[in-house]
Amino acid sequence: MQWVSYLPSLAQGALVTAWITLAAIAIGALLAFVAGIARVEGGRIVSTLALCYTELFRGTSLLVQLFWFYYALPLIGISFEPVATGILVLALHVGAYGSEIVRGALASVSVQQVEAARALNFGRWHTLVHVTLPQALIEMLPAFGNLAIETLKLSSLVSLISIADLTFRAQSIRNLTLDSAGVYTLTLVGYFAMSLVLMMVMRLIERLARRGAAFPRAAHS
Repeated sequence: MQWVSYLPSLAQGALVTAWITLAAIAIGALLAFVAGIARVEGGRIVSTLALCYTELFRGTSLLVQLFWFYYALPLIGISFEPVATGILVLALHVGAYGSEIVRGALASVSVQQVEAARALNFGRWHTLVHVTLPQALIEMLPAFGNLAIETLKLSSLVSLISIADLTFRAQSIRNLTLDSAGVYTLTLVGYFAMSLVLMMVMRLIERLARRGAAFPRAAHS
């Protein structure tokens, strides 16, 4: 079958897609926690800066952000390699949306528990790390799982800045062979397979986190 000959090139593109997605998720998750915690626990200036970052990247098109970083920034002397640009823009996107997940989860923790921790003379950050954050983390994970899948799908946009990811290679093969059905069917299957793996990993992390949270309760009961 002719489709088999497409697989090596598409597999190389899938590796690039996986690398960009995982790097963006990792960096974006860090940004999400920093911005989300800043929104809840930071002072007025820090909270405002975090809010500005969140609203800027949530309120503008990801594609326009990608083009701005790749084409506009070099005009003022700041440039990145295409892959670095793709990872950076996707990470900023993950961080902006993820910060709202973090903020909402932190706000959902019972006020009584926070007050009880402070009554025990826990400091502000001690309360955050040992009381609020562990409970909020359980609530964050399903939403972060959805955000991770969305990031994988959005990563196809990096093909527009000449990154040889799965979508870019599919388009290149299609232009050479004119076999739209075969090329895009394999591409569809490739994205679905990666989404499935990512979904399973996120569900495993969620299950382990819930089990870890339940274990201390069982030990104290």
